[in-house]
Amino acid sequence: MLRASLRQVSAALKEGRVTPTELCQRCLALIKSTKFLNAYITVTEETALKQAEESEERYKRGQPLGILDGIPIAVKDNFNTAGIETTCASNMLKGYISPYNATVVQKLLDQGAVLLGKTNLDEFAMGSGSTDGVFGPVRNPWSYSKQYKEKSVPKSHSEDKESDWVISGGSSGGSAAAVSSFTCFAALGSDTGGSTRNPAAHCGVVGLKPTYGLISRHGLIPLVNSMDVPGILTRCVDDAAVLLGLLAGHDPKDSTTIQDDFKPFELPNLTDVSKLSIGIPKEYHAPGLSSEILALWSKAADLFKNAGAKVVEVSLPHTRYSIVCYHVLCTAEVASNMARFDGLEYGHRSDVKDSTESMYAATRREGFNDVVRGRILSGNYFLLKQNYEKYFVKAQKVRRLIANDFAKVFRSGVDILLTPTTLSDAAPYMEFIQEDNRTRSAQDDILTQAANMAGLPAINVPTALSERGLPVGLQFIGRSFQEKQLLTVAKWFEKQVQFPVIQLEEVKRHDNGDFQHQKSASFS
Repeated sequence: MLRASLRQVSAALKEGRVTPTELCQRCLALIKSTKFLNAYITVTEETALKQAEESEERYKRGQPLGILDGIPIAVKDNFNTAGIETTCASNMLKGYISPYNATVVQKLLDQGAVLLGKTNLDEFAMGSGSTDGVFGPVRNPWSYSKQYKEKSVPKSHSEDKESDWVISGGSSGGSAAAVSSFTCFAALGSDTGGSTRNPAAHCGVVGLKPTYGLISRHGLIPLVNSMDVPGILTRCVDDAAVLLGLLAGHDPKDSTTIQDDFKPFELPNLTDVSKLSIGIPKEYHAPGLSSEILALWSKAADLFKNAGAKVVEVSLPHTRYSIVCYHVLCTAEVASNMARFDGLEYGHRSDVKDSTESMYAATRREGFNDVVRGRILSGNYFLLKQNYEKYFVKAQKVRRLIANDFAKVFRSGVDILLTPTTLSDAAPYMEFIQEDNRTRSAQDDILTQAANMAGLPAINVPTALSERGLPVGLQFIGRSFQEKQLLTVAKWFEKQVQFPVIQLEEVKRHDNGDFQHQKSASFS
């Protein structure tokens, strides 16, 4: 049942084949047995069981609230949750209890969803590996899969070693790992430059970044207001469509959301792709793209071509400037958004009392890690009076050119763009942390952040296992507010590739008292 789609488990709940409490207890048990993944910051066991019991009563009365009633979900810990700690994986917000729910969280609860907990991330969502939060790194469930162990881990390694496990991707790595390891049926992430699609690719799940303005950002602690989008992580494309239908639409509390009514849709089973035009952007042959990913990308293009679709090479000439442009705009908005954390109203406050200014400085030094402080300093530099025109304004102009490139390609008749999601499969943890956060993010976001710059919808679809037995995904980018077409094509592709189910093996930890001889469930 834990592998079932949202519609399947909803039907099982209605028919009484399983109860909300049974589902919740099973997921909570799995969270405990896979604690070594570090996917969750906060597990809301008591709240979840209470919500499951309330759902059970509704089913007994024949009055479920919606398709999600009784179904366990998880939420990235940068969404505000009433009465539940929201930390952004930072010392700055340890102990912060929000008085309200983010709009997307409230919509899930209104449907009867059971909130299992808050998932781990890079501090304030600034990162691409989920390795830079104060609660420690997230481990990729595929590090413990039979597929990976048989191909990449020396037989002599009877214990889990730091050199064996690979990153989950970021910054929504906790959400991706939670969905991948079957501890929840779906999870919320956020996506500013690829933070939903990147970990989805590394963890072998579906990661949807909707069109900017389609889903409310109210209650999502902001990173970059002009690019942040709530993301959706599920195990299949159909489930992503279900959640999108429940979350999308205008929110009076977020002026950037669309005014038009959003009509939920059910994805058709596409059988004929002959009328589709698939664009292959030549600029996405980026430096560092592995030969394995390139071959998979080519194979996917041939799959469409052989099925009758028109596959054409297209050009997005300003893409090569995108990552630099993104860095300027991202850090500038980070500098502005992080100014609210001053130690006065909420969050951490330093004990330094020499002056208001010294308290501010000490609070931010103690509360933020080096990554956050570095981005704040960079952003303030770009926003200096003498630099504003040279950096910030110029970056905004380049952003417009990037958006225009996408618009031109779609006007030419292309329906969907097909690209890699990441440059390679997931990196080993010890190798990943050798590079600084700025360098890693620039490398890992290079194929994803242009869609954020243009505000376009994009989705990662798990496609195959690499030679090391790790997931690899491909990205589909669609026209603004054309999620139905994007997801329909993604569903067709998903059906063709038949991505394998993870087979988790027993995991033993001896080097940390928190992880003693824990055994994960078998999903073989």
